[in-house]
Amino acid sequence: MERELFEPPEPEKGKGPPLADRMRPESLGEVLGQDHLIGEGKVLRRAIERDELRSVIFWGPPGTGKTTLARIIAQATRARFITMSAVLHGVKDLRGAVDAARQERRTGRRTILFIDEIHRFNKAQQDGLLPHVEDGTLTLIGATTENPSFEIIPPLLSRSRVFVLEPLQEGHLLTLLRKALGDAARGLGGNDLQAADDVLLRIAALSDGDARAALNILELAAGIVRDQKRAQGGGPVSISSGDVAEAVQRKTLLHDKSGEAHYNLISALHKTLRSSDPDAALYWLGRMLEGGEDPMYILRRLVRFATEDIGLADPQALQVAMAAQQAFHFIGLPEGKLALAEAVVYLAAAPKSDAVYRAYQAVARAIDEHPAEPVPLHLRNAPTRLMKDLGYGKGYQHAHEFEDTVVEMEGLPEGLRGHRFYRPAGRGFEAEIEKRIRAREERLDARVGERLGVPDAPHLHDRRPSDPAMPGKRRKKTP
Repeated sequence: MERELFEPPEPEKGKGPPLADRMRPESLGEVLGQDHLIGEGKVLRRAIERDELRSVIFWGPPGTGKTTLARIIAQATRARFITMSAVLHGVKDLRGAVDAARQERRTGRRTILFIDEIHRFNKAQQDGLLPHVEDGTLTLIGATTENPSFEIIPPLLSRSRVFVLEPLQEGHLLTLLRKALGDAARGLGGNDLQAADDVLLRIAALSDGDARAALNILELAAGIVRDQKRAQGGGPVSISSGDVAEAVQRKTLLHDKSGEAHYNLISALHKTLRSSDPDAALYWLGRMLEGGEDPMYILRRLVRFATEDIGLADPQALQVAMAAQQAFHFIGLPEGKLALAEAVVYLAAAPKSDAVYRAYQAVARAIDEHPAEPVPLHLRNAPTRLMKDLGYGKGYQHAHEFEDTVVEMEGLPEGLRGHRFYRPAGRGFEAEIEKRIRAREERLDARVGERLGVPDAPHLHDRRPSDPAMPGKRRKKTP
């Protein structure tokens, strides 16, 4: 029998559907979690029960019920329901769905188009959907694991309501696993299989809120104990923590190196470093490394953090970050992870200052807001006679010719004189830098005060004349 275009592929001969598919809820009453959306009186539940659903996007991590809700809507609605996968279908299939929807519309029946993994559609494909969603030919239900604000074009997003699905809690998963063990019709009931709650809770913990992952682990562990049962000659058997460990082998972390999880994790690392919390920073570092993130990406962010959030409060921070990069490049995985861990602990514990970052931002604004004035003549080199005749270098004061290396020479162009860009935070080594800057200003004030006959007056250096050639106590030249 020929299969319809939009129907899912049939299972392989001799193989039934997996446990996760068999245990999929068939009504809203069976759905676990998402009470904020489908609890009694909630907006999504009312829309489904009244068959008044408008275009929506279901956004949530894997195994939280996006496709399940679409199937329940398909059963509850009087509309024609077409399901597609953005991974398997393209523009031709979209045109077929639109044509079918137009035919239904002539009879007064509406069409709901469900697109799984809708974020996989490119901009042109999403643009192709837009006019048919806008004129009511199609009601769209999209399912995505990625942030719709990044992956869905704004015009389509503005015509849809986004519902956020949350990861299932361990209690929900425990209920689901118990049901799967006892359900003889759809689950593993009738196989003389048992599992203590602590074993089921271990499966739930390994699943990270993903119902599909939990049921897959249970099914694999059940297969292991069934093999043991056949070898022992029958009888009831229990699934143990060892069976679960063998089924799982290694916990798979939710970390898409190009998706929102990637940006959420690096954000968490950066913000816990800034908050001087080494334990939290180490945890988020581990989440990224164990999830398969490129260590060099993390190292680049650590170098940025050292300059942006620590700066001169601890000049050693940048050296530590660069040393970690070199150490990892030299050692590689897995031992190189410790170089990153060491850098993260150091950066978290270091005093924090964004004074250099703010200073450069202020410089950038000044460049943008003020004319690009020429370099003052006294700051220019004069390698030729003509340039000397034009005044290049005239009035330049060489700091090393003065006993305290402090000179009364303006370093900024005319329009920016008096601007102060760098303001130390006074933490860590920046407290010493602040003392050095203040000492320089005090020496300048004293020098200008002596010349003007106003000793001990503060900030006189801000009122010095524009002539760069100002007197100062020069160091005696060594014969």
